[in-house]
Amino acid sequence: MKNNPLKTASLGIQHVLAMYAGAVIVPLIIGGALGLTNEQLAYLVSLDILTSGIATILQVWQNRFFGIGLPVVLGCTFTAVGPIIAIGNQYGLSAIYGSILVSGIIIILIARYFGKLIRFFPPVVTGSVVTIIGLTLIPVAMNNVAGGQGSPDFGSLSNIALAFGTLTFIIILYRFFKGFIRAISILLGLLAGTIAAVFMGKVDFTAVEEASWFHFMTPLHFATPSFEIAPIITMTLVGIVSLVESSGVYFALSDITGRKLTEDDLVKGYRAEGLASVIGALFNSFPYTTYSQNVGLVQFSGVKGKNVIYTMAGILIFLSLVPKIAALTTVIPTAVLGGAMIAMFGMVIASGIKMLSKVDFSSQENLLIIACSVGMGLGVTTVPDLFNQLPESIKIFTNSGIVAGSLTAIVLNIIFNVMKPIRKSRVTSTLKAS
Repeated sequence: MKNNPLKTASLGIQHVLAMYAGAVIVPLIIGGALGLTNEQLAYLVSLDILTSGIATILQVWQNRFFGIGLPVVLGCTFTAVGPIIAIGNQYGLSAIYGSILVSGIIIILIARYFGKLIRFFPPVVTGSVVTIIGLTLIPVAMNNVAGGQGSPDFGSLSNIALAFGTLTFIIILYRFFKGFIRAISILLGLLAGTIAAVFMGKVDFTAVEEASWFHFMTPLHFATPSFEIAPIITMTLVGIVSLVESSGVYFALSDITGRKLTEDDLVKGYRAEGLASVIGALFNSFPYTTYSQNVGLVQFSGVKGKNVIYTMAGILIFLSLVPKIAALTTVIPTAVLGGAMIAMFGMVIASGIKMLSKVDFSSQENLLIIACSVGMGLGVTTVPDLFNQLPESIKIFTNSGIVAGSLTAIVLNIIFNVMKPIRKSRVTSTLKAS
């Protein structure tokens, strides 16, 4: 492997392709929802690709303080998309980066103790949180299917046809292909949808023509971080859920590579994710976590060395310095993105349901936790003025459906599951004493 740089490069490109659609579509969705111009969108895509590369290197490079040292790829989690859009619309860009920065620092600080905190985040909590996040994203997808809010052709037949044509193409690829083609089906769907849109006269390449061939990234390009309590709570919850998901990826790669993980390895992995979020905030991009789709590639290819991942990270950093490549992604029509979003955001919901499948549904307490947390999350999302009359100090926890639903799940889990063993042990002790 070491003597074949061409093979290493080709495997690195394969990893880039597997995660590129996810890495690119996150800034496109968030930037579009926050009203960024095409030029700003292209820059945000470049920032995201750059910080994905840097974050991956931090995680693969194991040292005394951070890095899991496994062939893991990092990118922005879809779990963060809904919260970031909500924070941006309510508090502005600066609050997004402030919340990502502080949540990253908190993750670094709790990394050593996360094993002890994880009992407060069992599947009934994490599954409920991820399900709530996925459900709150669906309206974003459906607005894009119609062409984007405020567009002159909102809901036109051409937009609907593009969106569902893209979704149908993705489904066909999933049905009839396996392995690598299936892994990049979203990317191929976006490409096919954009080509169809070109023939329909819906693609404008002006942004690509005007983009330069080379540029450098500068920190704090969009905004200097500001700090609001509610956004910080939201992003910290997202970060903790990401750590739980990442733990599964770590153990999956540990099994594939045959390397047994120690508690210290996990701590350094968690720290690397927190550090990646801090860097993301300073570069005005996003929080970063492990990408599970690349685990399948490690298993599929049988290549477990870190050199391939280092190569892949280098390719990402190079691509981030070429604005024309980033600008090319911004020409994807909103309706095409919407079609892909239905599949991707639906997968977030499916991931939440998968987490919930590990829950003991014979327990009425667990059913009530799920019912109340999902109900509260959706209720606040659909009726955002519900708690307008409450004091500002309380509205911090009720203004966001994700925060309200997540805190409901955490508190009810403590009441019904964490405190339950304590109550039982006290009763047993009392009976023995008597």
